[in-house]
Amino acid sequence: MNQKGLTIWFTGLSGAGKTTITNALAQELSQKEYSIEVLDGDVVRQNLTKGLGFSKEDRDENIRRIGFVANLLTKHGVIVLVSAISPYQQIRQEVREKIGDFVEVFVNAPLSTCESRDVKGLYKQARAGQIKGFTGIDDPYEAPLNPEVECRTDLETLAESLHKVWSKIESLGYLK
Repeated sequence: MNQKGLTIWFTGLSGAGKTTITNALAQELSQKEYSIEVLDGDVVRQNLTKGLGFSKEDRDENIRRIGFVANLLTKHGVIVLVSAISPYQQIRQEVREKIGDFVEVFVNAPLSTCESRDVKGLYKQARAGQIKGFTGIDDPYEAPLNPEVECRTDLETLAESLHKVWSKIESLGYLK
C-alpha cells in the first residue's frame, strides 16, 4: 500500500449531511484505489458501542472507541472516514491528539435545515419529548473551533462540499 494513513472526521448535527459527504468521498477514494474504511456513527452504535446510552459520559466513550479504531487503521495506512455527530469539543480534541493524522470536517447546516431533512423523525420525537438528550434540541452541539474544512450543506452542493474536502486532503499531501 503506497498511501499515508489519515482520519477524516465528519462532525455536525443529525441531518447536516455527514453521511452523504462521507459516502461520496468514499466512492471517489475507492475509484482511485485508495485503501479506505468508513466508520459511520449509526453503524458503530449498533455494533461496537451497543449498550452505551446518550449521557455525556456514554457519548464521550462512544467517540473514544470510534477514535481507537480509527487510530489503529490510520497507523496501518488506511484513510478512515468517520461520520459521527460527536457533539463535544473536548473529546474530539482528545481523539485528534491521539491519532495525529487527522482532518476535522464541520458539516454545518442550520438546525431548521437539519429538521427539514429528518427522514427518521428523530427531531420531531425530540421536540415532542419522546427522546431526551437529543443533540441540538435539549443537548448541546459544540461546533468545532478550527476545523480544517467547513461544509455549509445548506448553501453548497454535494459536489462543492466534496471538492473542499478533497482539496484539503490533497493539499496536506495525503493523496497521490
